[in-house]
Amino acid sequence: MSQTEVLQRNRLPVSRDVLSSRSEAPTAPTSIQDFLAARCDPMKRREFITLLGGAAAALPRAARAQVSSKRPLIGVMVAVTRPGNPVLNAFVQGLRELGYVEGQNIDIAWRFAEGRMDRFPQLAEELVRLTPDVIMVAVTPAAVATRKLTQTIPIVCPLLADPIRFGLIASESRPGGNVTGLLFRIEGLAGKQIELALDLIPNMTAIGLLVNVASGVIIDRQEAESASQRLGIKLVPAEVRAPNDLDAAFQALAKHGVQAVIVLVDGMLFNERDRVAAFAAAAKLPAIYGFRDHVDAGGLLSYGVSLADNFHRAAAYVVKILKGAKPADLPVEFATKFEMVINLKTAKALGLTVPPTLLARADEVIE
Repeated sequence: MSQTEVLQRNRLPVSRDVLSSRSEAPTAPTSIQDFLAARCDPMKRREFITLLGGAAAALPRAARAQVSSKRPLIGVMVAVTRPGNPVLNAFVQGLRELGYVEGQNIDIAWRFAEGRMDRFPQLAEELVRLTPDVIMVAVTPAAVATRKLTQTIPIVCPLLADPIRFGLIASESRPGGNVTGLLFRIEGLAGKQIELALDLIPNMTAIGLLVNVASGVIIDRQEAESASQRLGIKLVPAEVRAPNDLDAAFQALAKHGVQAVIVLVDGMLFNERDRVAAFAAAAKLPAIYGFRDHVDAGGLLSYGVSLADNFHRAAAYVVKILKGAKPADLPVEFATKFEMVINLKTAKALGLTVPPTLLARADEVIE
């Protein structure tokens, strides 16, 4: 065996901290000659073995200390604000039920778009720069913005819409990339909402459609257009891009003589739900929504999935990923909890009488 092979066979890592901990500590050999001299001199050999043994023992302790001091980091990006947001509370509660508590054994980096979809790229960049263990994004446009920046950090979305068309997943059963989560759309939801509007106003001939064109999600609009044609009702779209467009949109719908409005599912419209309900009331327009939170804010009627349930279930995805699962192998699941909520106080203010058959079908009636 050559001298070089002897050195390579006996080389062990040496901790810099250990070497510098004592001013009188022996130094490691830096050449083949020094190494051989240490082997030949009994005193140097004992010092050399002691040095290497201490370094080997110190390294595992340092590694364990580094691992234990770092909690898993979850990045969270949502379209709305944090205060008074029950869906985020449902997500945090879901984590807690699975043994993960913010500030104790996990850290969460929160980012809020406050209803502005154009902020998603910036917020996604901030989160990716933190290199979290997983990122939870509330809505599909946020998932699209995040995946443009990373295809390695796992992304969980509780409100996926048309994810295959957006290139986020290969299929529901085998996502195949770094995105997974839950679908929140009900097939034909917009058409069902138009039918509910007809139950409220049997002689309706024109219905408005409030659309945030900045979101990029078009499938609900397409379904509403198809359903209105099938039902023989004129559909009048009102397009918005920002919260400041809402007042003018409702005024335009009122001028066009629509008898009700379908408010499409959207992060910005959800964040502005109090103002949306106020503008609908001012325009004397019954409005149908996809989420009950709009009705809690004063809207008339909602029919759709339970946001809180989807966010609660998203926590399970996050925990599985923290425990080693890959998003590519976690099937995208369908929403399982649906609800219809009616606000009778709003109906009375609009001069509407809700049919008993519709009240009987409601999951909750707000008096």
